[in-house]
Amino acid sequence: MSQACCRHCGSPLEHTVIDLGHQPPSNAYLTPEQLAEPEITYPLKVFVCGQCWLVQLPAHASAEQLFTADYAYFSSTSSSWCAHAERFVAAAVERVVLGAESQVVELASNDGYLLQYVQQRGIPCLGIEPTHATAEAARALGIPTIERFFGVALAEELVAEGKAADLVVANNVLAHVPDINDFVAGIARLLKPAGRASIEFPHLLRLLEGNQFDTIYHEHYSYLSLRVVQRIAKLAGLEVVDVEEIPTHGGSLRVWLASQGAAVDTEAVARVMAEEAAAGLESLEAYQGFQQRAEAAKHALLEFLLQARREGKRVLGYGAAAKGNTLLNYTGIRADLLPAVADRATSKQGKLLPGSHIPVISPEQLQAESPNALLVLPWNLIEELREQIPERDLVTAIPVLKRWQPLLAPSTLH
Repeated sequence: MSQACCRHCGSPLEHTVIDLGHQPPSNAYLTPEQLAEPEITYPLKVFVCGQCWLVQLPAHASAEQLFTADYAYFSSTSSSWCAHAERFVAAAVERVVLGAESQVVELASNDGYLLQYVQQRGIPCLGIEPTHATAEAARALGIPTIERFFGVALAEELVAEGKAADLVVANNVLAHVPDINDFVAGIARLLKPAGRASIEFPHLLRLLEGNQFDTIYHEHYSYLSLRVVQRIAKLAGLEVVDVEEIPTHGGSLRVWLASQGAAVDTEAVARVMAEEAAAGLESLEAYQGFQQRAEAAKHALLEFLLQARREGKRVLGYGAAAKGNTLLNYTGIRADLLPAVADRATSKQGKLLPGSHIPVISPEQLQAESPNALLVLPWNLIEELREQIPERDLVTAIPVLKRWQPLLAPSTLH
């Protein structure tokens, strides 16, 4: 097998950040009938490029293989994520001065979770979403949606059709694209001369600080710092003009891009850059010990579930999130230790988690099971879930094992 090369600068990838073994794609949920078929796994081994410092997974599977027509992630399932989108739209309308003559394009628009708020304000919008099920859900809301992967070619077509954008929104998609240079160059082509692009992505610095190894999965090709995004943007003719630190996904950045020569908020950009430099993100030392911290979290979770089993306690999972599948497959947890995982998304109910083959049930089925505790797999939604299920003992495994006391009842797992 030939050596993998950096998807930004083309240099050989020689430095390992973490190895989580072989795993199936985290969103490849199975039907019961598919259990009789072979299940494909790929290496989940992350590298850092020693030249441009992009942290990345080699593209073992193509985007078409990972983001299939029946892709099961629907953004609107999370009420807190929709609220985040609504707040963003309100702020962006003021910042970019959007109105009835403007054009907003969202890349990876999913089920219309964000563009619905643009549409409600009477602002023309367009979604670009390659997965059929979510694109159909957006169109059901009346949001025009193109089912294609985005890059320079599609941007050229849209500009030729008079659909150049005043605002391009790309939330949690930059990490998902194998050809990151083409994607960012497409944004540059799609923007009007005075247009702006807003890109949100989990911050590499927070991933390392928070031991968030479960956010690594095959759909996430890249793990990004502001400095690296600045380099990629510059190659495409764009400039980082501002950055906001936001709490989503365990700590993310919202980066504002514009054509080169636009005014830069140097204070905000310089502050984040300085923090990244202080953490040594462009040195190999920053990544030392990450593997060992992941192993410690793995062992603590296994010990917790084994002890609960010895005591006759019943622990179920909550939230069939992609990050949860990385965690379960890395730890080797199966249905003997975690008999089921509940999820509000009907697209996942009745299916089985990839790799672990743990069944996905509805929240109503979970209530009937009366578990002693719930392992919350999407730990970034813990506060939202504490409000939704205040009577349950909740447990999270990242960054370290933590038990959350129920809001309405005494703990039952002591």
